[in-house]
Amino acid sequence: MTTNRRGFLKGSAALGAGTMLAGSGLTDFARAWAQSTQWKPEAGAKLQILRWKRFIQSEEDGFMKLVAAFTKATGVAVNVINEGLDDVQPKASVAANTNQGPDIFWGLYSLPHLFPTKCLDVTDVADFLGKKYGGWVPTAVTYGQSKGKWIAIPVAYNANVINYRQSMIEAAGFKSIPGDTAGFLELMKALKAKGTPGGFALGRASGDGNAWVHWALWAFGGNLVDKNDKVTLNSPETVKALEYAKALSDQFIPGTASWNDSFNNKAFLSGELSLTNNGVSIYAAAKAGADKDEKLKVIRDDMNHSLWPVGPAGKPTEFHIAYPMVGMKYSKFPNAVKAFLAFTMEAENHNPWLESAVAYLTHSLNAYDANAVWKSDPKLAVAKDASRRTLTAGGLGSVGEKAASALADFLVMDMFASVCTGRATPAEAIAVAERQAKRIYR
Repeated sequence: MTTNRRGFLKGSAALGAGTMLAGSGLTDFARAWAQSTQWKPEAGAKLQILRWKRFIQSEEDGFMKLVAAFTKATGVAVNVINEGLDDVQPKASVAANTNQGPDIFWGLYSLPHLFPTKCLDVTDVADFLGKKYGGWVPTAVTYGQSKGKWIAIPVAYNANVINYRQSMIEAAGFKSIPGDTAGFLELMKALKAKGTPGGFALGRASGDGNAWVHWALWAFGGNLVDKNDKVTLNSPETVKALEYAKALSDQFIPGTASWNDSFNNKAFLSGELSLTNNGVSIYAAAKAGADKDEKLKVIRDDMNHSLWPVGPAGKPTEFHIAYPMVGMKYSKFPNAVKAFLAFTMEAENHNPWLESAVAYLTHSLNAYDANAVWKSDPKLAVAKDASRRTLTAGGLGSVGEKAASALADFLVMDMFASVCTGRATPAEAIAVAERQAKRIYR
């Protein structure tokens, strides 16, 4: 279903109902839902779900309440397995190749496009939800569909934004994060000069690493492929992007070459870091621990978030994380899979879950613009439109198996890391990445 606003008021009304039905009311709703849903789980059905390990405890708690309500209402036992963010994709690929493993994977970006023929067709679920909740945002349609069929349900996004300490950027001579790449580099230089450097992941960090290097590539007009999926990486724009990233990385705190998706969280919360890119999980952790830890209270009160600067391309080039849930075709319980996917997105469930995620998760259905979390704290508002602002994994090209493979292989990430760490010149790094890209897109 394409994006539209029809059904928005209906969905918004349901959102309000979802707030009232939190807690014990969730079970009441789940029972009624189980009786009326078009997806009746198979007799004796049981599901196994593999998801990424939570970054915010309250988000996981909210998700598990949803799972428990589903089980109580339908009788379907659900076993949730948690893996590191970077481990979901390889485990899903193995399961797809062997036709055995978890029934549902909750992964990143274009994961289902690595094995589209192994994904359960969930077009009926997507159309039902889109019609009821005001339509899907455009990027959700892009990530969710393959050849006109929905192969996954993009349940949420994670807004990858600039996290910073207000006092530190002011001490460096800035009142806010500059809105252009030139000004942003000057801020990073000033922060280092003051002894309070920032830093972005240069290791194979699926979320934070991919987010910032793709932003940089696109900000300068570089692209892996064009609209016809022809490799166009070897360009003056890519060279400029790499040169800029090298200048930026020269200002980083030491050690970023080995950072994964959790390192910057730890460094920021320990007070070592003035600025990084992340979801709002750093802020959420500071808020959660502020009552017991004075250092976290200081960080909570001092930090804020900003959108990414705009580069010479002249438009936003943000890369926020899409979180698709994909049911596997080999599952013995496809109706139960569809029932669970639909259940997670119903307002009575999704609304309190989004609130428990405290803006770490951003919605993919238009009706959830009305979610209370977006007015709960001004510092979280920056995450609201992540699903609409983001570019997709294919850049100018298509989101399909090839784009998914390039992302899974960290092609762009490794190219930037090799230049930023001094292992290669821009020309050398581009040559390596171009060869890899042409093998993927041949």
